[in-house]
Formats: sequence, C-alpha cells, structure tokens
Amino acid sequence: MKRIGILTAGGDSPGLNAAIRAIGKAAIGEHGSALVGFRDGFRGLAEDRRMRLDSTMLAGILTVGGTILGTSRDKPRRMLVGGRAVDVTDDIVATYERHELDALVCLGGGGTQKNALRLARRGLAIVTLPKTIDNDVAGTDATIGFATALEVATEAIDRLHSTAHSHHRIIVAEIMGHQAGWLALGSGIAGGADVILIPEIPYEVGRIAHAIRDRCDHGMNFSIIAVAEGAMSSADWNARRSAEQRRAAARTETEKQAAKLELSALDARHDGNTLRLAQQMEELTGLESRVTILGYVQRGGTPSAADRLLATRLGAEAARLVDAGVFGVMVAARGDGAQPVPIEQVAGKIKTVPPDHAWVQAARSVGTCLGD
Repeated sequence: MKRIGILTAGGDSPGLNAAIRAIGKAAIGEHGSALVGFRDGFRGLAEDRRMRLDSTMLAGILTVGGTILGTSRDKPRRMLVGGRAVDVTDDIVATYERHELDALVCLGGGGTQKNALRLARRGLAIVTLPKTIDNDVAGTDATIGFATALEVATEAIDRLHSTAHSHHRIIVAEIMGHQAGWLALGSGIAGGADVILIPEIPYEVGRIAHAIRDRCDHGMNFSIIAVAEGAMSSADWNARRSAEQRRAAARTETEKQAAKLELSALDARHDGNTLRLAQQMEELTGLESRVTILGYVQRGGTPSAADRLLATRLGAEAARLVDAGVFGVMVAARGDGAQPVPIEQVAGKIKTVPPDHAWVQAARSVGTCLGD
C-alpha cells in the first residue's frame, strides 16, 4: 500500500477541496493507497503537522470553498522561524522519510511549482496540480480556481452596470492579476466592459479618455473600466522594463542593489494606481468616477461546476500517476483530458496573455478599448 502526502500552498482558490477529494477517493478506492494531509502548506510539512485523510474526511467537501488543509505562502528555502529566514528543506525531507511516503502531491500556483521542483531535486517523489485564480501557470490550458473567479468578477461587472447607468458615472473595477490579465480580460469581455486594461498591454490615459468621450458623443453617458491590478501606463511600463534590463545586466552587487531599489520604488508608485486612473478619467471626461476593488471576494465561495470538474479530472489523474510511479510532473489540463508535464518546464514561467490572443481580438472586434 502506497502512502501519499498532500498539501495546498499559496493563496486559497475555489476547487482545492474538490481536488483533494478526487486525489483521495481515487487513491484510496481505485489504487488502495493511504493519504496523509499536511496543514498550512510547506510549513506544516516542515513542522510535521498532519491530518489523516480517509473516506470520512473526504465526504462532503466537493462544494466547499477554501481548503480543509489550510494554506500558506511559506517557502522551504526561506521560512520565517523565530523571526529569521531559515532553510527548512532538511526538515521537510526528514518528515517525508519519517512517514515513509511514496509520493507528495502539491497543489499550488507558480511559487508552489518552483518549491516542488527544488524538493524533487532533493529526491522526493513529487506530483503537482496547477491552482490559481489568475490562470497564469505555464504548461496547462486552465488552472483550478480560474473559472469560479471569472464568474464572480463577471457578476460584479454586471451589477456595476446598473449604478453606472443610473448615475451617469465611470465605474472602475479593479480585478486581480499582477502579471497576467486573463481574469480581467475574460470578465471584462463577458461583462461587457467598455475599457479593459491588462498588464500585457500598456495603456495611454488619453486614449481611454477619448474612448469614453466618444461614447458620450453617441449618447452613452456612462462607462465601465475593468482594470487588472497589474495594468500599467506606457510610461510606467517602459520605466519598469528599463529597470529590469539594468538588473539583468548588472555585474556588481552595487548595481544589482540599485536596480532592485529602483524596481521597489516603481512597485510602491504603482500602489493606488486604480484610484489615480479614476481621478484622471474624471478630470479628462467630466464624468464622476467611482472605484470598486473586488479583492479577495474573487477567491471565495462555492467552486463553480467547471472548477469542480477540472479539479476532479486533474486529481484523479494525479492519483493514477502516483500509482504508476510517474513523478516530477505537473498534471496539466489538456482539452477535456489531463497530461503530465515535467515540473522543470513549468517552474519559473508565467502564462501571460499573448497580444494576438483570440480573446484580445474579440474584444477589439466589438469595440472594447484596450488603452493602446
């Protein structure tokens, strides 16, 4: 009988419990394995805080949001212990060996994939599942949590339309997505936003204002702007690219620190960007502007049917791969199926929106302003 450890790491996401359930039910019922759950991500693994995952524990969690295992963003190489950053990789390996685990399944986003790869290189038998509402994990068609967040963000935009129309206002809705704009783009299109701003396409404030004034000229005295939290103006985008190039080209520690400080200053300046954008729109168009920041509401609640289905597909495949002895892979969504992808092809990479993506083309075709 194989013993399988399982943990959830990074931010919470709808569908995590559905994935835990699928892994457990398939591993126990089909492959005769036993599961050990570790609490609060890699920290729980390092501290050997565990819970038994049997059929009773797995019952009734398919529709429950969050994760019964708990989660954290702690990194094995730099985990805060007693107020200082410590490498706890040896502790994790010891826990793995102490419980005679045959495999460890890690559910998480980009950071989790990198941490899992490091553990695989230490000799642990690892399988991962892609989870994030941002849909930015490389190598997979979809990530667990994205479909639910897309529905939540779309419904929010739907609701904002009525107040924007009634009060003749510009409503700026900030949607999650630091480096990838899948969520803002998808919900903006589905919710009929007039302007969609994403990190991959730097925007010009003047072009956005022109698009809104043009709507007013045609009798539409309200507008909805869906903006990803990582969207940037052309000036900020160029400044950041230049700073990143300087950091990459830096040869001395002094040059590296200077570039790092410059990037930190740019990040700090970006804070409150959505509020500034709303103020700029008000000044340039003469329309009242209001901001709605969706925040963590996009992560919460019951997972959608699409996320439950995806989580079940990927979770069952993860159990099959463990039973077959296939390790060092992420279970990626491929069409209606699943496919193992080497973690080293995923870790450290981000799936961003291509400028010529079909969603971008569709948005332009229906007259949506993308700010460029």
